[in-house]
Amino acid sequence: MKTPVIAIGLDAAEPSVIEKWMSQGHLKTMNRLREQGMYGRLKNYTAFSAETPWTTFATGCRPPKTGYWSMLRYNADTYDMGARTAYEYDEFLPFYALGPDYRVAAFDMPQVRLTDKINGPQVSAWGAHSPQVPSGSLPETLLPELIERHGEHPGLHKDYAICPDIKGTLRLRDRLKVGIERRSAICQDLLSREPWDLFVTVFGEAHSAGHNFWQLSQPEHPLYEALRQEVERDPMLESFEQMDRAIGEILTKAPENARIVVFSAHGMGPNSMDLPSTLFLPELLYRLNFPGQYAIAPGEVGAPLPPPIAKMKWNYWERHVWATKYDKNPLRRFLRRELPTKVFNWVESLIDSPQAPGLMSPFQLLKKTTVVPLQAAHWYSPLWPQMKAFALPSFAEGYIRVNVKGRDPQGIVSPSEYDAYCEDLIEKIAALKDARTGIPMATEILRMRTDPHDNNPKLPDADIAVVWQEEYATDVVESPHVGRIGPVPHYRAGSHRPQGFMIANGPGIVPNQTTEYIGHALDIAPTILQLMGAPIPETIDGKPLPILEQESLSV
Repeated sequence: MKTPVIAIGLDAAEPSVIEKWMSQGHLKTMNRLREQGMYGRLKNYTAFSAETPWTTFATGCRPPKTGYWSMLRYNADTYDMGARTAYEYDEFLPFYALGPDYRVAAFDMPQVRLTDKINGPQVSAWGAHSPQVPSGSLPETLLPELIERHGEHPGLHKDYAICPDIKGTLRLRDRLKVGIERRSAICQDLLSREPWDLFVTVFGEAHSAGHNFWQLSQPEHPLYEALRQEVERDPMLESFEQMDRAIGEILTKAPENARIVVFSAHGMGPNSMDLPSTLFLPELLYRLNFPGQYAIAPGEVGAPLPPPIAKMKWNYWERHVWATKYDKNPLRRFLRRELPTKVFNWVESLIDSPQAPGLMSPFQLLKKTTVVPLQAAHWYSPLWPQMKAFALPSFAEGYIRVNVKGRDPQGIVSPSEYDAYCEDLIEKIAALKDARTGIPMATEILRMRTDPHDNNPKLPDADIAVVWQEEYATDVVESPHVGRIGPVPHYRAGSHRPQGFMIANGPGIVPNQTTEYIGHALDIAPTILQLMGAPIPETIDGKPLPILEQESLSV
């Protein structure tokens, strides 16, 4: 028997923070839904935690089945990276492609492509964080109509700010505020148009707020004490309170018999990933490959550490970090470090000639690639053919490609040495520690293939994945093998965590039920389908969560 479902995602909303704010009375709508229904945390994958969650949610399939591991793709023929964007959904459709018997409205789902297999209107990339698909709709006239009636999202592709940049952060806060207001109005509009079997949307603003406001909200961030007094109110809490009110507004248009699901497929915490994956790992591999040489942020082991950088000398992160590049030429070192940005931009190609051997500057890469220049791992790409292993650009965990003979064009590591080399590299990465606390940086180091010539297209590009510690947001590391790297400024304030949550409320859902961990993010899709009374495809890897009363299951 069909039952309408309203499913509302909060992209990368952290369950521990949501729970705290609900208990403090801040998130009244979600707390009411929780008290009258069920609440539980969800687990997700610890590796590839930024790149895979929305594909996992939308297909209900594990990454090894879809073969989707990242929106960036390594080209083994050219030693380069390019943007892959979202999964194609050719082999596995979105779980809500249910055929003609179910009317579905999907608004602004991140990393989900439009398809005529869904019976109902769809809008993509109106305001999602990192949508990885073009802006558009089915029917084509729908998105222009909604924008004309309610407005564009001012944060689309503009939902980022550098951690120490308070002015930029507060400008983003204002963009998100407008976006949340307009999202609420659009969702209410769509819900009023007809009785949907499923209405699904995601607040991308939750993801943006976590990435950019953590240092002004949560005391465990290293810059909290230095920066919190610069704002009157907690901007992350403000954003989530507004989203909570918006959920309440949207639900005023829900049918009385609707089942409500509010969920997050993954979470957020102080940024313990950006610097380790983007900068420290590629620099570690550079120094291991070129003993005695330094590229970025050389430091002296044992020297006193200054406080974490709360004010950057330059107005963007890449400029500040590139100014730490080691150079034997003292004049070039001085110019990188001291020139005003406008002057530096004018003479940069003379200081860092693209024809010179070594790292490619972020300013030159910006002209040559679709990979964003903050991906410092990509700065090392001209040297990849000369390295036994190198770090691939990443938005989450650290990914390492081994340069294998017979597989990579200028391979160095022979297949017979592959296992021993990987194990030696793993040992050296395991020895890397945070220089301030002494905490080992890696909690898991995973081999992604045993045979270097395994050409299964569904394997990731990386041979090794490094899962970083989450205890402390590191800005400087030390290795017994290559010395100190950093300190460098934090980039984004928050980074991904592999846990989400689900709140479910409505007819037949067991009331007043709280479970610490109720299931996996793979279980969201089959749970929604069961709540709708819709069939669950055999391709889905998860299972419905035990949230319905037995008599409801038998109907």
